[in-house]
Amino acid sequence: MKLAPFTLHRPGSAGQASRLLADLGDDAAAYCGGTELLLAMKLGLASYEHLVDLKRADGLRGIAAAPGGAVRIGAATTHHEIETSAALRACYPEMGAMISRVANLRVRSVGTLGGNLCFADPHSDPAAFLMAAGATLVCQLGDETRRVPAAGFLTGPYQTALAPGELLTAVELPPRPDRTGLSHLRMKLTERPVVTARLTLAPRGDVAQARLIVGSVASVPFPADTAALIGASPSDFAPRAGACAEQAAAGCTPLPDGEASPDYLRHLVFVHARQALGEAFAAAAA
Repeated sequence: MKLAPFTLHRPGSAGQASRLLADLGDDAAAYCGGTELLLAMKLGLASYEHLVDLKRADGLRGIAAAPGGAVRIGAATTHHEIETSAALRACYPEMGAMISRVANLRVRSVGTLGGNLCFADPHSDPAAFLMAAGATLVCQLGDETRRVPAAGFLTGPYQTALAPGELLTAVELPPRPDRTGLSHLRMKLTERPVVTARLTLAPRGDVAQARLIVGSVASVPFPADTAALIGASPSDFAPRAGACAEQAAAGCTPLPDGEASPDYLRHLVFVHARQALGEAFAAAAA
């Protein structure tokens, strides 16, 4: 497998990269780690005459904790930098644990969070996790920036809400409320399905907020209905979580990839959703 000839551009800032991509149009693509794009090009699944290398663009890398417990992750930050970040361990240790299971160490050392999100593989873990965490994605077109909720960034398989020439520059995790538990589970059946649960408990111990995101069994990760969980106490949480897991399984529309039957995938979603909700509840109550 060999790459077809292309012209490589190395802008020094996100603004320069964005303007360059806008000028070059469909003949160009941005890349940083290149773990997915370059493979697709080698296989003949994608072809570009120009590649815009973001590794030297200022401000796209690094992890910084903000006052109040928020965390900003540059889009060009590698998976390995995320899994070993002390700032993330302090606020969102579950994210580092989730990222540590992405691919292998060699891929995590060069692959980036932004690249993973922008490639928009329906079987990716980070998108579902960030939706559950309530993250915001910062996008830049020229010198203008806008913020997109993680839930609105993916629009279809390998499709995002980015406009032509627009770049994903950062991911912002919000301050984490007290007594909030997160659980991310993935079935190691060719790395799917993915379930992420997030629960926040009120002072008296019942569920005040609930979010359940299911990925890898539809064109994009989707939120399951968690209304039945609001107000749940330790005594009635289990049956309510089971009902919520049933609704999550019913909402699956598995992709026709032939790797497992739709009914089996729905069963896996039910089992993992119920387990994730239980783990998130236990973590919030601890």
